[in-house]
Amino acid sequence: MAEIKPMALIESMRKKVCMHSDVYFRTNKQTGKTTTGKLCNPSDVEPSAAQIAAKARFAKVVAAVRTVLSDPKEKAKLKADFKSQTKIGSLFGYAMHKLSPNYDAEGNKIGD
Repeated sequence: MAEIKPMALIESMRKKVCMHSDVYFRTNKQTGKTTTGKLCNPSDVEPSAAQIAAKARFAKVVAAVRTVLSDPKEKAKLKADFKSQTKIGSLFGYAMHKLSPNYDAEGNKIGD
C-alpha cells in the first residue's frame, strides 16, 4: 500500500472541511499520521429515548472528567495511575474509564 504525504493544508485539518462535506480528517497525535474517512450511510432515523439518554449521560461524564483533569492534584494522581498501565492510550480516555462507573444511567453521580 502506498504511503501518502498530504500537503501542509491537509496536515493541519481535523474533523470536516465544511458543514456540507462528508469527508473527515483525523491526525493521530502519537504517530502524526493523517487519515481520512467518509460518512457513507448516515442514519436518517430519529434517535430513540435510550440513545438520547446515553448521549446525555456521556455528556455529564465528560464534563466531570474535564473538571477532574482541571484540578492539578487529581490530574497528578490520575497521571501516575495512567503511566502504570498500557491498555488505554490517552489520559482523557483513562479518566473516562475510571470515572464512568461512578455515574448511573441518567448521568447522576452515584453516592451523592
